[in-house]
Amino acid sequence: MENRPRHRALDQDDIATTVLPRLPERDPGDATAVIAKFAPDASETAYIPRLSDASAANPTAEAKKLPPTPTPEEPPVAAEAPPRGAIVVPLRPIRTEEGYRSVYSEYTRTTFGSVARAISRATGEVLITFGLIVLLFAGYEVWGKSAIVDAHQDELNRRLEQQWAQQPTVGPSAGPSPAVVKPANGAVIASVHIPRLNKKWAVVQGVTPADIRYAPGHYPDTALPGQIGNFSMAGHRTPAIWWDLDQLKPGDPVLVKTADTWYVYTVTGHEIVLPTAVQVVAPVPDKPGEVPTRAVLTMTTCNPKFNNYQRLVVHADLTRSQPVADGDPAELKG
Repeated sequence: MENRPRHRALDQDDIATTVLPRLPERDPGDATAVIAKFAPDASETAYIPRLSDASAANPTAEAKKLPPTPTPEEPPVAAEAPPRGAIVVPLRPIRTEEGYRSVYSEYTRTTFGSVARAISRATGEVLITFGLIVLLFAGYEVWGKSAIVDAHQDELNRRLEQQWAQQPTVGPSAGPSPAVVKPANGAVIASVHIPRLNKKWAVVQGVTPADIRYAPGHYPDTALPGQIGNFSMAGHRTPAIWWDLDQLKPGDPVLVKTADTWYVYTVTGHEIVLPTAVQVVAPVPDKPGEVPTRAVLTMTTCNPKFNNYQRLVVHADLTRSQPVADGDPAELKG
């Protein structure tokens, strides 16, 4: 009997550890292909580990024995502290016996203090608004009217030039005649030039508030320009009229122009009096009842600026005159 190798039956352990290699593909046309011996590729094979009897009976036992994978613990997030002075208000409404109460009711409820603060705040706003209105009105009265006065002055000067062009001229030596009818109130009678202030104004007849609103006015009961006596004028203390009249000094010229004559007056001084001191416009200033012997000029305005409880008075004497036909006086050019 031929001795043949005895084949042992494979038990369960041998099957579990058997590695089955992957054979290469054979070319069908190659009848003489040789099956090469090769080593198994670890990437294409897998080794099944042997399980113990206990593990086979309870597969989760081994998993239970493995230590848990440690997970990094996140540090607790600290609550952000509110800024200093801030009030922390809960977001949920508060339940009371009468129902739910707003979380802001504690801060919006009416109290004596809140009412007092509201009244104080409203009063302050009203006072600030009133103060701004008064300030704007004062600014308009002082500077805003300058453009209006300048526009009216341009119109008065045009009327004066037209009036002079239509009336006959006489020599300066003749002077105003006593028989000449005085101009009506509001009529333009002359122009006054002050070189130190670099300004000129048309002069109207009359000193009522309506007369001198936009121009200096001539006191109706005083002498006319160049006439023996006191040629007196009044003007508002505004930037557009006699705002800087206090800057005149003794020796400064003041020129008055009529239709045919330039009258040059020279400042002699000034004084500050009460509004009741009407003697400053007398024919002889400050000497009521005295008969005048020379021609003088008096200009009056409010004092101090922004008020009218006093009067600033500037006096000047007539020093010379010249015909308009001879051109502008040297004092006006200098």
